[in-house]
Amino acid sequence: MGEALQSLLGHINPYLLQIIVNIGIGIVLALGLNVITGLTGQLSLGHAAFMSIGAFTSALITIKLGLPFGLNILFTGLVTAAVGTIIGYPILRLTGDYLAICTLGFAEIVKVIFLNLEITNKALGLSVPSPKTTIPMPIVVWLVVILAIILVSFIHNSRFGRALKAIRGDEIAAEAMGINVARYKVQSFAIGTFLAGVGGGLYAHFISYINPSDFGFLKSIDILSMIVLGGLGSIPGSVIGAAVLSAAPEFLRFMASYRMLVYGALLVFMMIFRPNGLMGGINFTEVFLRAIGRQPHMKGLMGQGTRKS
Repeated sequence: MGEALQSLLGHINPYLLQIIVNIGIGIVLALGLNVITGLTGQLSLGHAAFMSIGAFTSALITIKLGLPFGLNILFTGLVTAAVGTIIGYPILRLTGDYLAICTLGFAEIVKVIFLNLEITNKALGLSVPSPKTTIPMPIVVWLVVILAIILVSFIHNSRFGRALKAIRGDEIAAEAMGINVARYKVQSFAIGTFLAGVGGGLYAHFISYINPSDFGFLKSIDILSMIVLGGLGSIPGSVIGAAVLSAAPEFLRFMASYRMLVYGALLVFMMIFRPNGLMGGINFTEVFLRAIGRQPHMKGLMGQGTRKS
């Protein structure tokens, strides 16, 4: 089966295949940050730090333990989520700018630690061996993308997801309604960092070489830009934003030095003309019902909080 899939992928241009895989990894990372920032409203500027924890954990598991890649990725996500939970308890008591500064500081601490650890080969970084799986890496990445979309969709439509949206709307009001705000915020942070770790593991084994400097502040801004461009709290928005900004470096290669300038201009343009992002504020259930010629059920669309007069 593995050889048949590899033969099938052999018909795709390797350059195009690399862009497709980068898009897949970007989607996993964007979906994770979307749970933290888009759904719960907690601004995190340290998502690349959790990606780096996942990347180095996954690489070391392959080098030292040689686990099958499926177990490797699962264990990597759990380790990163555990770190996210430990960090989340003290810093998620903060909000707004203070939380953003704390996550930024944590990202720099993680980067300095990896630059000084013997096991991560300090500033030289690690050469990552091929993953122990018979399934080609591009297919593994997109299987993980599908599972991540299903997981985040389930969260969005669950009681847990509605509690996160309530916290995003107004923490004090949510707490007054009986929602344990601290616990829900830590849980959403753990889920987001789990996906960041998984994305980091995929990145490490696809690129085959990782260096602590690859996961700096600009990487966190890249991921944040994906969800802002697509629309905070929107799953299709995260997918589209990740696709556009993961492919953009290839299309902007002729002006690579000015890539961040283009990103900044794009975000300013979005904030002026489309502040909710490309997909933010769009009710896809209503769009689908109108597309098939049916009127949306207003009570259902307005949510369970609608009262009869």
